[in-house]
Parts: sequence; C-alpha cells; structure tokens
Amino acid sequence: MRGKTVIVTGANSGIGKATAAAIVKLQGRVIMACRNQARAEEAARDIRQETGADGGQVVFKQLDLASLESVRSFCEDIIKEEPRLDVLINNAGVYQCPYTRTEDGFEMQFGVNHLGHFLLTNLLLDLLKRSAPSRIVVVSSKLYKHGDINFEDLNSEQFYDKAFAYSRSKLANLLFTCELACRLEGSGVTVNALTPGIVRTNLGRHVHIPVLAKPLFNLLSWGLFKSPEDGAQTSVYLASCPDVDGVQGKCFADCKPLDLLGKATNQEVASKLWDISEVMVGITT
Repeated sequence: MRGKTVIVTGANSGIGKATAAAIVKLQGRVIMACRNQARAEEAARDIRQETGADGGQVVFKQLDLASLESVRSFCEDIIKEEPRLDVLINNAGVYQCPYTRTEDGFEMQFGVNHLGHFLLTNLLLDLLKRSAPSRIVVVSSKLYKHGDINFEDLNSEQFYDKAFAYSRSKLANLLFTCELACRLEGSGVTVNALTPGIVRTNLGRHVHIPVLAKPLFNLLSWGLFKSPEDGAQTSVYLASCPDVDGVQGKCFADCKPLDLLGKATNQEVASKLWDISEVMVGITT
C-alpha cells in the first residue's frame, strides 16, 4: 500500500481502528474519518506507537455521518487537500440505538449507516475515478437477512424496532453496493462489500444485558467472538489484495466470496433505493 491514501470511517475503535493499523503496517497512509476528535487522536497515537508510523501517515479528519453538512465539509476538504484517494472504506456504524434522529431528521441507523456513507461516497467519486485503479469497501453485516426495505417508511415513523432498523440499514449497504457497481463499470473504480462476523467491539453499547449475566457474556464473547484484528481482515483484504483487482459488486466474508439472498441483489429495489437516497441527501444528477 506504499504511496496509497485510504480513508477509513469510524477508525477510532473496533474494526475501524484495527483496519487503519493494518493498512499503516502495509505502508499505506490512512485518513481517520471520525466524529469524536479526542478518541480519534488517542487512537491515532496508539496506531503510530504500534506501527512506528510518522504523523503524516496517520491523519485525523472530523466527520459526523449524522450530519450531511459535516459530510459535505469533510469532502470539500479532502478534494481540496488530497491529490489522490486510492481506497474509501465505509466502516462506521451505529447499532441498535434507541429511536433518535440525525441532524437532518433521518432515523439514526438508516441515516448514519446508509445515507451518510451514500453522500460521502458520491461526493468523493470523482477523486476516486481520477485516482483509478481505486477501490470502495462497504462494511455490512449478515444481519441484513432480517432487514427489509419499506419505501413507505424508510424513516421508521410508523414503526421502529431497533434490531430491524439496523438490519435494514445493512441491507441498504448491500443494495447500495449492487447499484454502485453497475454505475462504476469501466471507470477503474471497484466497489465490494463484506460481512465481518461477530466481533468484540463497542458497537453493542446500546444492547441491554442484565447485570448478573454480564460476567458470563464477557467470558463467552472472548471465547466466541472475533477480535477486532480478525474482524478487520476482510476489510484489509478488499482494500489491498491483488486477488480482487477488477472484482466488482461482490460481498465477502472471511476473505472469500459470499452468496447473498436475492433481496440484497435485487436490481430494481437497488435502483429505486438509490434514487430515493439521492433525494434524501440532496444530490442532483
């Protein structure tokens, strides 16, 4: 990855931090796109200490995916400051939070996990195309299987279930990948998705576990869940490995192609979701 610039969203903890560290070890330069400056700068210090990287190789830039204004400002800065962008890793996410809305009034999980990354990717596409061959990596989840795209209630105003809303946002990630892959044919930019598996991260902070069950849960998680480093392997593989040169619109798990349910590759639904997402985030094409 020497000489390559990689943006990782949500790089201050969990899979994102492990992904950033692995790319730096491969001699890539990482822009950590994170909401919380203090936590991101602490994570950047950890990565520099772990890898021996210098200050220019691990850079923090403020990005709040729950704010379309923040996404636009971030992209303006990147386009102004960066001569090239080789890889964009859409990693950040919120998981099973209580019903809340983004700054722009979208249900939080759909707003951050799908719409924020949708706008981010679209605004950076020209730079990615100028830097081709380049790659986009989308972190989804096997929980997409429990999701459904209800075009009549994308904002969960009629019904909200936090687990279903998360699954829907992860299904949206895969449909986004499907449609974007079609649009990128022949551009030199590839997009692929992945499911990392169950990983020990702070993503589950909104999941309530009874106090008496916590010691057992913690013990089981160490035995059964992946470490962030293991969870990051497929992200790093899709960002860096020559094996996936030119591979377009696929989903991977454990660095191998994954067969998806038909609802995640439905071209008609993917196209309709794209069009509605453009309207929601204010893109005109």
